[in-house]
Amino acid sequence: KEIVQMKNNLYCSKRIMTFRPTMEEFKDFAKYIVYMESQGAHRAGLAKVIPPEGWKPRSTYETIEAMVIPAPIMQVVTGQSGLFTQYNIQKKSMTVGEYRKLANSKKYCTPRHKDFDDLERKYWKNLTFVSPIYGADVSGSIYDKDIDEWNIGHLNTLLDMVEQECGIVIEGVNTPYLYFGMWKTTFAWHTEDMDLYSINYLHFGQSKSWYAVPPEHGKRLERLAQGFFPGSAQGCDAFLRHKMTLISPSILKKYGIPFDRVTQNEGEFMITFPYGFHAGFNHGFNCAESTNFATLRWVDYGKMATQCTCRKDMVKISMDVFVRCLQPDRYEMWKQGKDITVLDHLKPTEVSSPELERWRLDRVTFRATYSKMKMPTEVKKSRRHPLSKPPTRSPLSIVKQDPTSEKELSSPRPIDSNMKKQQHLWQNRSPNFLAEKAFNAAVAALQPHCAVCSIFCPYTKVRPHTSPQNDTRSVTPTVPTPRHGNLTRPLVPEMCFSVGAGTTEPPPTNCHIGDDGTSLLIRCSSCHMQVHSSCYGVKPDSFNDSWMCSRCVSRAWTVECCLCNLRGGALKITTDNRWVHIICAIAVAEARFVNAVEREPVDVSAVPETRKNLKCVFCHGNSANQNRGACIQCSHENCATSFHVTCAQIAGINMKPADWPYVVSVTCHKHKKFISLYVIGRNSDGWFYHCTIIGMATQKYYEVNFEDGSYCDNLYPENIVSHDCLHNGPPEHGELIVVCSPEGQCQNASFIKEHPHNFYQVEFQNQSQLMLKQNEIFYLDQELPKRVRARLVKLYDDTFISFRFVITSTTLQE
Repeated sequence: KEIVQMKNNLYCSKRIMTFRPTMEEFKDFAKYIVYMESQGAHRAGLAKVIPPEGWKPRSTYETIEAMVIPAPIMQVVTGQSGLFTQYNIQKKSMTVGEYRKLANSKKYCTPRHKDFDDLERKYWKNLTFVSPIYGADVSGSIYDKDIDEWNIGHLNTLLDMVEQECGIVIEGVNTPYLYFGMWKTTFAWHTEDMDLYSINYLHFGQSKSWYAVPPEHGKRLERLAQGFFPGSAQGCDAFLRHKMTLISPSILKKYGIPFDRVTQNEGEFMITFPYGFHAGFNHGFNCAESTNFATLRWVDYGKMATQCTCRKDMVKISMDVFVRCLQPDRYEMWKQGKDITVLDHLKPTEVSSPELERWRLDRVTFRATYSKMKMPTEVKKSRRHPLSKPPTRSPLSIVKQDPTSEKELSSPRPIDSNMKKQQHLWQNRSPNFLAEKAFNAAVAALQPHCAVCSIFCPYTKVRPHTSPQNDTRSVTPTVPTPRHGNLTRPLVPEMCFSVGAGTTEPPPTNCHIGDDGTSLLIRCSSCHMQVHSSCYGVKPDSFNDSWMCSRCVSRAWTVECCLCNLRGGALKITTDNRWVHIICAIAVAEARFVNAVEREPVDVSAVPETRKNLKCVFCHGNSANQNRGACIQCSHENCATSFHVTCAQIAGINMKPADWPYVVSVTCHKHKKFISLYVIGRNSDGWFYHCTIIGMATQKYYEVNFEDGSYCDNLYPENIVSHDCLHNGPPEHGELIVVCSPEGQCQNASFIKEHPHNFYQVEFQNQSQLMLKQNEIFYLDQELPKRVRARLVKLYDDTFISFRFVITSTTLQE
């Protein structure tokens, strides 16, 4: 009974707690946070505080209608089955009054619902439809100036050290940010910057739903996210700080991740605690105010916080001042990287310490001595909802129509690789097991030394001025390499083996991979094919020097892959007793590993004829049977370039792990060259600046004729309410439809046609981003039109931009 009671207490201590302080308790913010943690509130990672009755931070909200939201973001969500990725795209500025009308319009308003559970179901079901606009990251506070209690702009906590000692103000971190929300606007799973505390007050409007995972289970959530979003995880160790990852409660429940949920209503505070993962969404139009703060307990969290290094707009706070002032006995060890800290998620914080009191006394002395001196302050902008490029890829399961004519395909593209010399591997040649054996041995000597992981390391040609020793992917091995029996880290995520025809949610881990993420390299004693035991589905303890792969055990010396034109490599049997490369089964979307753990058999029966009829741009002229196997295509949305998996690999096509549900992202040579292209683009002020293309997207517009004789040629598909265009495609030509405007007005019209428009997401030198049309960007080597040359800014910085806005505004007024 005692054990059961202890377990119950442990479970209860992780539930989100609600506090109702008296007016006397409410006056001392820091002291009340200490009290909350003494009650175990921090163990859930999130807590609610309901202020004393009668307390209000502002007398009236009628005067904020004219306030400007400078950079609203459109939240585009992709994904399925409870796993989603959110992209934030910057939109034009608008006033709070304009935003309120938009939020309450028919397109964006809260749907009818019975209760919270019904609304929550509608949220997760409709997450990918009608992208909402979020008025996020608005710098400022709407508290009345005479409010002292829990004033988000003046919390007077440990975080004030950043400004007082370093003279640094980080907007939204140690100053307030305002958030204007509408139905379905979302904050994705994340912890606060530097794993700080945060406070959020809902000034007015509809409620806000929160989900929270206890800090002691934060690592489990991170591992789960890494399993489902391997592309993001390989690109950045701290990818959850991008605030793009959405995982539904049903997925958390399925994988045993403890979490709790709570609804924040108008006039209530939410407190998040260090390393407390949280996410949530708004029920409708509302306004919240938020900032970060710190306590003594946070310092160790700040020292251990993971950092995003792939983006420039992420918040980073130097911990030097905190360790030097508050942990002086550990300062030297910390500077040397020898201060080993073990975080205790259960330990509550303290109000003060001798070191903190000493620092406060020194600040009083400093202000008294240098009261007339004003310390220069550096203001840094932080983007709490970072901008991100919109999705431009298409799922591999979609077979795109190839507009290339037979004439254009008359000669195959050259395979720029030393591997093209392996002519004996083509299936239109006689089988040569000794040649395959030599090929497998050569591949084993190349990074990553695994025939399956090699899908993400294309073979490349040795450059003229590069020695083979410095080229890890040259065919001839010249340096010592990992051999069978060594432990290395696999590159292929488990999700790649688990997603396929007929499967939904993949298991994110593999029992054949060690706790350190490594797997045993094993080599077939017959064909010399080398793989990770986890990639091939073999238990590490069953390996010995005489181990043979499935193909060699079956003595199938002359078998061929049924999905490509090349021999050699790691093969597995199919359900219809043919053979297939594991890498082909991974990349061809319709192929499925029936037993995902053992990686066999492979079911290829769902591969459609349309895929089998695609022509490989590299080998279509080399094979007697030009339609042999099945091709994959470039993941770019409108690119139909096709190639076999193995042909793409030896041609140097870039393939990498993608996030759910795409599995593998494929970029052909043409689109690989286009991204990161330096161009000249039109900024929102009408002037042209140098910028970099960081993404591409296609938006489909519909052309319609209204019954009053007017027409529109840039109508969004979701504006047609009489048809489900997002799922079923456009109406027929001349078909009668009902069009609803963003303001909620409905009109009858007839459908004419659709036009796809290409958009390019560009980043300017001040890190601002815009979506530009084709006619708004110009290449550096093209002759610029006179209108562009007249408004081209060659020296570009933030100061000039601000100055240009002022001049433009003044000129217009004059």
